[in-house]
Amino acid sequence: MKIRAMVFLDGLIAGIIGAAIIAIWFLFLDAVIRLPFYTPTVLGEGLFLRAQDLALSEGEQVSLKLTLMYTGVHGLVFIVLGVIAAYFLLLTRKKLTVGLWIVLVFVILEFGFVGTAFVFAEPVLHELPWQTVLIGNFLAAAGMACYFRLRQPNLIVRLQLRHSNQGSSPSGS
Repeated sequence: MKIRAMVFLDGLIAGIIGAAIIAIWFLFLDAVIRLPFYTPTVLGEGLFLRAQDLALSEGEQVSLKLTLMYTGVHGLVFIVLGVIAAYFLLLTRKKLTVGLWIVLVFVILEFGFVGTAFVFAEPVLHELPWQTVLIGNFLAAAGMACYFRLRQPNLIVRLQLRHSNQGSSPSGS
């Protein structure tokens, strides 16, 4: 398999892992604290309806349609972030520690969420406690970083072999 295809596949899988971890985290919290699927409905309202005052805070039911729409966008965003992170790994050509990966992906996720919420739906920031978002993004970043760390040694070996093969070709002696 070509390195680019492998990097894309690793990013795809890491993105799915991150999206799944965050979805499970909020499903657990919603089931314990509120209604199941509360968080994706609120985020869906903010993203698609740009609701100034979120209707769920006034007692509206959870919307399966908004939950599914938001979950699709959420999954795609995480896949894109996973592919970007995988390409960063390819560019570094070094072994990075899991801690560094967690920090890198976590910072990207935090700025991504807060920035998107400010642009599209500032009331979402008031509806969801920042601590739960922080913990969810940390868990997702940790899951993605662990996957990259497990896959990274194979990528590094292939890159080193490829680089050594290119460097050993005669240059016209």
